[in-house]
Amino acid sequence: MGLDEDRTGWTLVWEDEFQGPSGQLPDAGHWRFDIGTGWGNAQLEYDTDRPENASLDGNGNLAITARKESYAGSAYTSARITTQGLFEPQEGLFEARLRLPSGQGIWPAFWLLGANIETVPWPGCGEIDIMEYRGQEPSIIHGSLHGPGYSAAEAVTSRFYLEDGRFDTDFHVFSVEWTESSISWYVDGTRWRTVLRRDIPGEWVFDHPFYIILNVAVGGGFVGYPGPDTVFPQTMLVDWVRVYEREP
Repeated sequence: MGLDEDRTGWTLVWEDEFQGPSGQLPDAGHWRFDIGTGWGNAQLEYDTDRPENASLDGNGNLAITARKESYAGSAYTSARITTQGLFEPQEGLFEARLRLPSGQGIWPAFWLLGANIETVPWPGCGEIDIMEYRGQEPSIIHGSLHGPGYSAAEAVTSRFYLEDGRFDTDFHVFSVEWTESSISWYVDGTRWRTVLRRDIPGEWVFDHPFYIILNVAVGGGFVGYPGPDTVFPQTMLVDWVRVYEREP
């Protein structure tokens, strides 16, 4: 089962097409930067707000770039951008058209985090991973849910194999349809997984606003250290991000 190409039954409520000159930072009305390192995952990069790590490429894409360089005590830099405090919807269809990087230890992601995280610490706030990817497995993506009693290694998770191709050689559309009773994952409009509210082995915490995150991590428990053959810089290109609400 797939999504209609014209998104019948949905209303576009938010988008970023990343149009602008090369080197321009992403629109501050749409995105803010998380600055720092680690993020509870032992990530090795220091995430900055520099154009070297996140800026428009002049061809209608946002380039999020991980670099091997000494910066603020870290051996790598990258970027992590979010809509926290700017756009925090509850439920809907979330999509991004991305071309992923590759290499051992490279960890790009497109995900949603509960907007109440400052008062309800993770994992109680909830997390929806629309797309996570190990750079050493260029034909596989992961989709996961994290909440109280089902987080980190115990997350509700599954993987999708691209049978003919790799995610680092072309653009693909990654989507999640989030309703009050289910969450479904899509690649290029084709649904590959659905989790129902009753399937969750714990409290359903997907009943409040979330915000969007795009980032490229280096290292961390999910992917391990970069290897001797990992080439830097590594870039995730973001053609667009769109969010739709279901029409009444």
